Amino acid sequence: MTGSRSLAEDKPALQSVGSRTSLRDEAIATLQAAIVAGELRPRVVYSAPALAAQLGMSATPVREAMLDLVKEGLVETVRNKGFRVVELAAAELDELTELRLLLEVPSARALARRGLSPAEYRTLKQLAGQIERAAVGSDMVAHNKADLEFHTALLGLLGNRALVATVLSLRLRSRLYGMSALADSGQLLPTSHEHVELLDKIRDRDAAGAARLMRQHIGHVRGSWATGTAEH
Repeated sequence: MTGSRSLAEDKPALQSVGSRTSLRDEAIATLQAAIVAGELRPRVVYSAPALAAQLGMSATPVREAMLDLVKEGLVETVRNKGFRVVELAAAELDELTELRLLLEVPSARALARRGLSPAEYRTLKQLAGQIERAAVGSDMVAHNKADLEFHTALLGLLGNRALVATVLSLRLRSRLYGMSALADSGQLLPTSHEHVELLDKIRDRDAAGAARLMRQHIGHVRGSWATGTAEH
């Protein structure tokens, strides 16, 4: 396969990812990841039947999933036409990124002080592996879905459900329009590999190192993941 997998309607490559408890849940997870990855763009109207055809499922669960995303503020309805991704201004993305830094950097430090059991490390490393394989394959939907699962599972170890829900919401509202370009040029793997590096620091109880790496990782949202150009 050449080039990144796109969800644009002129490139019908939308594929559902993972096994969910229902078709609706599967559609929600895939569409959320597609929005974060920038595969579904603002100012483009998407119809439920067209998206369903790319997902290989009926229109009903996809329409239900899109209505759920409307409630989350990720998309808006276009009367008698379909749905459109809500546009995110640069200033809003700056605010989301700042909030993530305030929450996830101290959390990384706390996780390192807590440490990881061998079973926890293995489970999270498997997710980190999925992220890297998706980066190599230029599959941005699978990449961002695995990324969301990795970070929510990692934060979940702290036992604070409100923290997990808040960070998940902030991540889902972000837009990473430069990731496909990085993947196509083979430059996405280094930032994807940071997940394994973060796990190692947490396992080794390197609190300062884990916090520093998490700050660097989130910084890509306003750096290479936004611009599509590798940072130096």
